[in-house]
Amino acid sequence: MNARLPLSRRDVIASRLATGQSVLAAELAVEFEISEDAIRRDLRALAADGKCRRVYGGALPLESVLHPNSARAAGPSDRARMLAKTAAGMIERGEFVFLDGGSINREIADLLPRDAEIAVATNSPDIAAALIRRADIPLVMVGGAVNLSTGTCIDAEAIFAVESMNIDRCFIGACSVASASCVGVRDYADALFKKSLIKRSSHRHAFATSESFQEHGPHRIAEPADVDSLIVDNELSEGKVVALRSAGFELLRAGVAVLLK
Repeated sequence: MNARLPLSRRDVIASRLATGQSVLAAELAVEFEISEDAIRRDLRALAADGKCRRVYGGALPLESVLHPNSARAAGPSDRARMLAKTAAGMIERGEFVFLDGGSINREIADLLPRDAEIAVATNSPDIAAALIRRADIPLVMVGGAVNLSTGTCIDAEAIFAVESMNIDRCFIGACSVASASCVGVRDYADALFKKSLIKRSSHRHAFATSESFQEHGPHRIAEPADVDSLIVDNELSEGKVVALRSAGFELLRAGVAVLLK
C-alpha cells in the first residue's frame, strides 16, 4: 500500500486541480493504491475547501465553473452517458424541462432531441453554455450567485425564479441515497433549491448510482413519494435495487425503457 499520508495525497490532488487539471477517482485510486471511497473523501474535503467542483466520477478545477467548456472530467463515463441517454428518452414533445446541475444532466443537454418543441430551464452555467447555440430550444437561465461547490445558482433569487414556473419534467442532479429511504444532498442551500424544484415539477426524476450510496447527504430533499422515478445504473448491486424498491422508489434501469418491479 502507498505510504503517503492522506494530507500529502490530498495536497498532490489539490496541486493538479490548481493547474487546471480534472481528476478521476478511479485513476487516483490506482495511482495511490487506495480505495475509491478514500479518494472520494479527499475530493469532498477539497470541494468543501473551495478547491474544486465535484462531478460524476471525479472533480473539476474551479476554473471550469467560470469557463465551463474548458474542462470536463476526462469526458463522460460510459455509465454517465447511459444514464443521460435513458433520461433524455423520457422527455416528451412540447415539454418544459428543468435540468439541475450535475455531470449527468450536462450529458442530457447534449442528447436533447432536435425540433421537439421543448424548452429548457437550468440553474447551471455549464448546461446553459452547452445549450445557448441551440436555436430550436428556448432557454431560461435561472440566475443568482453561483455556488462554487455545486457550480449552480441555488440562492434565494434562484428559488424565487423556480417558484414562478410550471415545469413539466425535472431531473435532479448530484444526490446521495441515505439508507435507501430518502434522497439527500450535502449543501443546505442546494437542498432548499431542489425541494422547490420538485414542488414546481409535474414529473420528477433523480439518479441513483453506486456512488450515491457512498455520498453523505445530511439534508433531505425527497422521499419515495416525492419523485416519479430513480434512474439507476447497471452497476448498482441487486441488494441496493431491492432496498430501494422496498422503500417505495420506482426504479428505471439505465438502458431499459420500463420501470423495474
